[in-house]
Amino acid sequence: MSNWFVAINGQSLGPFSQQQILSGIASGQYSESTMVWRDGFGDWMCIGQVAELQAGQGGAPVPPPFSGQEAHEIDYTIFGNEMQFVEVELDPQESVVSEAGAMMYMHDQIVMETVFGDGSRSSSSGGFLDKMLGAGKRLITGEGLFITMFTYTGQDKGKVAFAAPYPGKIIPLDLPTYDNRIICQKDAFLCAAKGVSIGIAFQKKIGAALFGGEGFIMQQLDGDGLVFVHAGGTIVEKELAAGETMRVDTGCLVALTSSVNYDIEFVGNVKSALFGGEGFFFANLQGPGHVWLQSLPFSRFAGRIWEAAPQTMGGSQGEGSVLGGLANMFER
Repeated sequence: MSNWFVAINGQSLGPFSQQQILSGIASGQYSESTMVWRDGFGDWMCIGQVAELQAGQGGAPVPPPFSGQEAHEIDYTIFGNEMQFVEVELDPQESVVSEAGAMMYMHDQIVMETVFGDGSRSSSSGGFLDKMLGAGKRLITGEGLFITMFTYTGQDKGKVAFAAPYPGKIIPLDLPTYDNRIICQKDAFLCAAKGVSIGIAFQKKIGAALFGGEGFIMQQLDGDGLVFVHAGGTIVEKELAAGETMRVDTGCLVALTSSVNYDIEFVGNVKSALFGGEGFFFANLQGPGHVWLQSLPFSRFAGRIWEAAPQTMGGSQGEGSVLGGLANMFER
């Protein structure tokens, strides 16, 4: 399969699959004048000049936007900066699923239902074994057996909002843009359109299994709808070219596309591991693919709170004072 690259505003983006390029054409993201390149091209070419990207000219037909979409097509708005929430707008009988406890507010004609499994269309309409499989996948990833589904039963439009659990950013991801699959930390998922399957992604390499900060199992989000994941601090997106590698702190990895190879690497020497303060292992990411990183993993955030919290009854650590707790005697 050839890797495609797109020139946007003088920058080369990619690699992408041919299906991703076709989806971009269908959605209007790319026009016939957009420049593309792949292995075998002598130079960049306009999409209108590439036969395999044209419907009926030897290439795959260009599908219409959301052709054959199974997931519900939802609209959304993200509010806030450091403490964000996402407001989802639903048409009649449209649904969105979320983790338990994420809901912030909802329209009075929205019905909330607890669903056994992952809330995808296959598990909700299938038999008992299908529902058990969906529930089992969530249980293995450390989540509960049930998920909450919100369905609008009114005539116009209804809104429901979901809040981030700690300071950071909410990332909206349209799964068809990423070959219908995203792999993320098991606690990063916030909500999604009904029809998205929430599964498991096993790390095949033993290094990632034993020493990855995210553990042996990560969440796998499959489907053709919108999903929302949450990460701490500032979000950094990296597009890795084929063969390009990047080493990151294991806790800073939020999500990645399925084409990215993920493994664990030792920092190099014992002295750096013991006294460098960065731990013993890095996550080694190898492209091609897209990666989302966070500047403030929740484990690091919680650790700093624990360090600053009072360790004895009624005491607190004085900040900026060499007297520490002794100074608090005069505050009373």
